[in-house]
Amino acid sequence: MKLFGYWRSSATYRVRIAMALKGLDYDYAAVNLLKGEQREASYGDLNPQNLVPALVTDDGATLTQSLAIIEYLEEAFPDPSILPAGLADRAHARAIAAAIACEAQPFMNLRMQTFLKTERAFDETAMKDWLNRWAGAAMAAVEKIVAQTGGDYCVGDTPTIADACLVPQMYGAARFSVDISAFPRLNEIWKRCNALEAFRKAHPDNQRDATQT
Repeated sequence: MKLFGYWRSSATYRVRIAMALKGLDYDYAAVNLLKGEQREASYGDLNPQNLVPALVTDDGATLTQSLAIIEYLEEAFPDPSILPAGLADRAHARAIAAAIACEAQPFMNLRMQTFLKTERAFDETAMKDWLNRWAGAAMAAVEKIVAQTGGDYCVGDTPTIADACLVPQMYGAARFSVDISAFPRLNEIWKRCNALEAFRKAHPDNQRDATQT
């Protein structure tokens, strides 16, 4: 398999975590978002949305959207699973993943921030307030959900797709000054995950394109 991504991309990060949890090997192709490589025609042919990540499977299929890629990996390589055993818990894990990927993380996207800074003249204070209002509110909801579903991790005592989404979100929140001090459960899980080899392997700082700016 071949993964196209960017070291600081939260969406790419969550796919890296899923692949590491499953012990999957893959080739990696760096797509420098800051240089606009995602908008080049060659990459647009691969992913018409001009977003990362994209995954080319061993049989030549090209997959996009991180949650769809993770679900594919779960079905193609079910052992070890990154979904809980029970049906309700599986739904909880997917709901947490979707809340983060769809409701919290998009506000931190490079294209969103570029638009606000260049076309709406947001300064750093306005950007911080905006992120705390929207991304912060979504994360506050996840904190409440995890208080009901969590054990050592977001759903029970084994890392799942929910944790694969949570860790990049916490990393991004810290990077963009979103206040995460009011989320004790999420902070505990974030710390616990980062102690695991799979999460360390997937961390942005440990990617070969990490020096790109």
